This record gives sequence, C-alpha cells and structure tokens, in this order.
Amino acid sequence: MSVYAIFVLLIIGLVAGVFSGLMGIGGAIIIIPALIYFLGMDQYSAQGTSIAIMLPPIGFLAAYNYYKEGALNWKYAAIIAFAFFIGGYFGSKFAIQLPQEILRKVFAFVLIAIAIKMLWTKN
Repeated sequence: MSVYAIFVLLIIGLVAGVFSGLMGIGGAIIIIPALIYFLGMDQYSAQGTSIAIMLPPIGFLAAYNYYKEGALNWKYAAIIAFAFFIGGYFGSKFAIQLPQEILRKVFAFVLIAIAIKMLWTKN
C-alpha cells in the first residue's frame, strides 16, 4: 500500500468521523464517493469497505458522547441495529447482483433525492 493511499484513507476516515459525530453521516455520503474518486475503487468494493467500517468500534466514542448528554435512546438503537444487520445482509445480496452501472446510478439518484428533500422541506 502506498503512502498516498494511507494518507487518503486517514483523511477519509477523519472527515467521515467528524461528519458522523456532527450529523450522523459518513458512509454513503463521504466514504463511498471518496474511495471511488480518490482511490479508484469500483462501486462494489467501495460499498463493501464502507460497510466493514461500520463494525462495532466505528461509532462507540461518538455514541458515548451523546449518551453522556442524555441524547441517545439505547432501545431504539438496539432495534434499528438488529434490523440493520438483517437488512444489510439482504441489501448486499441484492446489490452484488446488479450491474455496477445501474448500482452507481441508483446510488447517485438516492443522494440527489435526499439532498433535494432536505433543501426544500422545513422538517
């Protein structure tokens, strides 16, 4: 692995970590596009790598800070985590069956749709 790749990976991790702690985003909006455009990964590899990052240690310290401030609902988090676990399995099985070109377009469409909704709605 080159020094450039290590540097880029560290920057991606720091930026995604800051945005994750700040706004709860990181994987899809920062990590996947960065892996594709800065390190030349294909869509499948970028998504798989992003998912691997979300394993338990990723959000522990950020969640702990929210917990200390009384801003974390453990029951909701546990239920969502369980469903996320199951959904991630089925979603990944479906994603790897799609041609990369279609997967990339679906990914881009979802990002654009979310951005438009967030820009034009009050809540």
